[in-house]
This record gives sequence, structure tokens and C-alpha cells, in this order.
Amino acid sequence: MKYVVGVGGEEIEVLLEGETVTVRGEPTTAHVSDVEGTPVRLVTIGGCVHRVVARRGDSRGRYSLWVDGFRYEVEALDERTRTIRELSGASAAASGPAPLKAPMPGMIVRVSVQAGDQVIPGQSLIVMEAMKMENELRATVAATVKSVHATPGTAVEKGALLLEME
Repeated sequence: MKYVVGVGGEEIEVLLEGETVTVRGEPTTAHVSDVEGTPVRLVTIGGCVHRVVARRGDSRGRYSLWVDGFRYEVEALDERTRTIRELSGASAAASGPAPLKAPMPGMIVRVSVQAGDQVIPGQSLIVMEAMKMENELRATVAATVKSVHATPGTAVEKGALLLEME
């Protein structure tokens, strides 16, 4: 099956055929296995193993992925769904940076930014502890921090507003 994956403003074609994955015309083997009792999956691509946690986003095909401690917002659509979405205009979304919300319940460990700070993609924003693991939440786009709603040492629920961006 062929997918179009959007990550970091780039669209990448991915072809899945059994345990063979072809990305940008380069085939390699891939395998996914669960880590029992956790949301972590071990993803083996070629000879490299990655720890991945995936959470469904707010619409079909959208996910938040934590790969080896780095957060990515991705959209993965099969060709048919992508074509239908484009033809119907359903892909039109609000413009501008999205607010940062807690991806899971946990404790705020560190807030690395304050209102008025300029951030770049990949910059650390907040570190939160969940399931005895520290998770670093990073900026996905360049933006300005409008307001900070997270305080170190406080517990937050999944979906809690942590930062507003503009």
C-alpha cells in the first residue's frame, strides 16, 4: 500500500509491501514489535532500532510520534484518502501554529520558554514526566510563545493546554 506522509512541511511517499518499506525509491526491511505493558513500540528499520510512542491526532491520519525522545507531528494518508481529501477541500486547516497540549497525563518537570520567546522547529519547550520517563516536547514550527500555562512541579491531564503560540 502506498502512503503519503507529511512531516516537517515535507511530503514523503512510502510504499509498504509486507516487511519491505520503500522510501524515496530506497527499499529496506522494517518490523514493529510492542513492548508489553507499555505504549512503546520498537521499530526496526534496516539494522537500526527506534523506540516509538504514537498518539492519534485530532483528525484521520494525524499522529504525534515520539521517536527516540523527539516529538514529530505527522500525517499519513493512503493515496485514496488523500485524493478524496484534496478533492473535497477537507485538508484546509486553520493557519498558524497550534497550541501545545499535554499528549498524556504527567508531571511538568521543566519549562524552557516564556511568553515572548521566539522558537524554532525542534527547540525544547517543556519536559514532562509520564510513566517514569521524561518526555521532551519540542516546537514543530517557528513561532512566538504567546502565553505559558504550565508550571514545573504540577500534574497535568492529557489534552491540558501547556503553551499558546502565535
